[in-house]
Amino acid sequence: MTVKTILYPTKRMGKKRPIFVASTTFYDELPDAFGLDGSPYSAAGLRVSEDDYWKKYYEVSDYAYEWNNGVLEEKPVSDYATFKIYKWLFLLVEAYLLSHPIGKLVALETGFRLPLADKITIRKPDFFVVRNDNPTPYLDSDNRFQGIADLCVEAISDTSKKNLERDTKTKRSEYEMAGVHEFFMLDASNVHMTFYRRTPDGEYLAIPVDSDGIIRSEVLPGFQFRLTDLYRQPSLLVLSEDEVYRHFVLPEVGALKARAEQERTRAEQEYTRAERLAAKLRELGISEDDV
Repeated sequence: MTVKTILYPTKRMGKKRPIFVASTTFYDELPDAFGLDGSPYSAAGLRVSEDDYWKKYYEVSDYAYEWNNGVLEEKPVSDYATFKIYKWLFLLVEAYLLSHPIGKLVALETGFRLPLADKITIRKPDFFVVRNDNPTPYLDSDNRFQGIADLCVEAISDTSKKNLERDTKTKRSEYEMAGVHEFFMLDASNVHMTFYRRTPDGEYLAIPVDSDGIIRSEVLPGFQFRLTDLYRQPSLLVLSEDEVYRHFVLPEVGALKARAEQERTRAEQEYTRAERLAAKLRELGISEDDV
């Protein structure tokens, strides 16, 4: 805390009034991420140590802060159209991991540390996946991931040039250098919508789209989606009947429908046999009541 004496020149009715002196208290660092009146404030741009970030700013409820080499950065908000794409993809990945439990789906502003060659950052992807074979396990008791995520997804914010460049350039470079195998950038405008995969040389290249407009993941084997479905956002029940998705979306629904179809086919066959037997008996002049 610092106390400074400030000279305040003032005017009134076009005439200069005498300068008066007042003492004002300034906080070098506002405590516990709250303003002097107790209301929450954005501390974006504040320089803090990594230890202070984890202790004071990582779990602040009013703002989602990331940490970029000593400086707090506030996570921006995406538009609603991009949020809908994000939500649909989140549910699709969740459906995949329910039927193929090879990893954990992580969200709720959970972060992980990226030790890079020239700096250290702490990022909170909109959601990410940690596979079970990741060198660093993600434990049920953890509230931050101690390793490097296998797949990261960011819903792009274009509310300012600074926010846009942070999502599309800075984070892309950081995830690439840190070793995140796949990085999905979601953007409803389709200007910045890109799906990256890291090559053995450590370089991000766009994941190829096949002739049917389908993207396939390597981090999640068998996981795939049509680019057009990101905008259509069909329900999981509808997807469970779609050949692109039915092997991992609600497979139990497909199994029940297949069993019901088998039972229906069997019943129809039994009915047909009974009808043929009844017709044969009538040909022989035998009443069904006599059988």
